[in-house]
Amino acid sequence: MAAPPEINIKNLTGKWVISKSLSDSTDPVLALQGIGWLTRKAISLATITQHLKMYEAPPESDPSGAPTTHIDIDQRGTGGLKGTTEKRNLDYQWRPHSDYLFGDVRGKTRWVKLEDIVKEKEGGEQDLLEDAKFLVEGWDEETRNGELVDSFVENEDRGWTAWQIWGFATVDGKRMLTRRFAVRKGKEVERIRLVYEYAGKLDS
Repeated sequence: MAAPPEINIKNLTGKWVISKSLSDSTDPVLALQGIGWLTRKAISLATITQHLKMYEAPPESDPSGAPTTHIDIDQRGTGGLKGTTEKRNLDYQWRPHSDYLFGDVRGKTRWVKLEDIVKEKEGGEQDLLEDAKFLVEGWDEETRNGELVDSFVENEDRGWTAWQIWGFATVDGKRMLTRRFAVRKGKEVERIRLVYEYAGKLDS
């Protein structure tokens, strides 16, 4: 289902289902991240729903600090696929995270303007500039003129990084929450787009 008008990048609370028909395959990315074939197969067969809660609150590490945007994601899969939980704080500070799928990682998340994504990579590594150019493609006017969620994660043990941008795009004629990913391991890179269908409000 298309995202309703009241749902926007600053108000993403709700249920979101990854659309298999509109999204790129995640298999090449998961393989690059060291995920085994059996787990990748289970993921490809499952319906993945993200229960997403977005709110303003002081950082847990400093309750007296200024409130920032928090995004809590409870990801669930059908067919017995084990779920994962993520907690993001959009202050662009490194935070550790660990789960059964991606192992021990650290990540940072922020708000970003679309024009700054490429600008920040100009004059740097050409590979990262190409990633940036992919990430800024295909967004709706509301995203081009507003802000996006910018998240960067790295797994030092497995040697990969994952850069993703969230916004809204018109896909198959519908306004959809979209995430574009650039995942790297050494000189190898996989770039994909995932599309999320709005599945309603969170259960009370």
